Amino acid sequence: MKRIHGAANENGQAAFDFSTNANACGACPPALAEVQRADAAHYPDFTYTALRKALADFHGVEIGRIVLAGSASEFIFRITAWMARQGKNRVWIPPHSYGDYAHAARAWNLQPITAIQTADLAWACEPSSPLGQAHTEWTNHGTQVLDCAYAPLRLSGKPSLNAAQLQSVWQLFSPNKALGLTGIRAAYAIAPQGAENAVAELNDLAPSWVTGSHGVAMLMAWTQSDTQNWLAQTLPTLREWKARQIALLENQGWHCEPSEANFFCAKPPKAKICEHLRQHNIQLRDATSFGLAGLVRLGVLAPQAQDELCVKMTYIIKQ
Repeated sequence: MKRIHGAANENGQAAFDFSTNANACGACPPALAEVQRADAAHYPDFTYTALRKALADFHGVEIGRIVLAGSASEFIFRITAWMARQGKNRVWIPPHSYGDYAHAARAWNLQPITAIQTADLAWACEPSSPLGQAHTEWTNHGTQVLDCAYAPLRLSGKPSLNAAQLQSVWQLFSPNKALGLTGIRAAYAIAPQGAENAVAELNDLAPSWVTGSHGVAMLMAWTQSDTQNWLAQTLPTLREWKARQIALLENQGWHCEPSEANFFCAKPPKAKICEHLRQHNIQLRDATSFGLAGLVRLGVLAPQAQDELCVKMTYIIKQ
């Protein structure tokens, strides 16, 4: 099955790319500096001891609960394979969600089910993609993974789970979106309390050097106060840009869905809008593959990009 994603494709990189959910204030200067200083001439420590300790300290958990990953997608496939290896074959996937959850399930012959309480593996993402909304279905049965890709980019609302409840789910983090560094592939998961055996088995399923020096540098930078301060300072800007972007679109006849993140879905006033805009070097994310035909997902971009979108929309609508 063909995979569908935002960002660059066979047509190259659009000048104004609303199709991704990266922090439009990035790239984060201190994190980018660390990546640029990374030693690409040598292997990183294959045990990743210093990195795992830094991440554990950052989250206030035991180092044995940290599982490194090549990317969030790599971990999605690895934990799905781990479930299949145990003979578990029932997976629950949110109705509108990141396509790799379902793709990994198909690759490992896990069967999607509709009753989350009977799932061996259940996925959650909050704020969700593509809608940027709260996750509503949780379970104490089986293995539940909370994809925290957009948690650092939450602009409103609050998490559904408190600190104590989070200890019973897998938490998957991919900081490259929050840092505006999506070209760097590295992620990590925090295992539930008491899941030491699962951590060992997942590490056994990983390749050696699961992430390279640049990924290590980005994740190390993620734990530093200057990086977190930069991120915190971008959130008010993103809120302002989001309000402006929604107002401009609604003024042109779009219907925008509610969202708590730095992206949202909207219904455009003209069909095939993604195709029309791509001809003008503007890229949006068609939400059909998410099960939301007729909607597009738009990341929040800076006012210059918003104005360009509106100008091109006005031209297209008049055609």
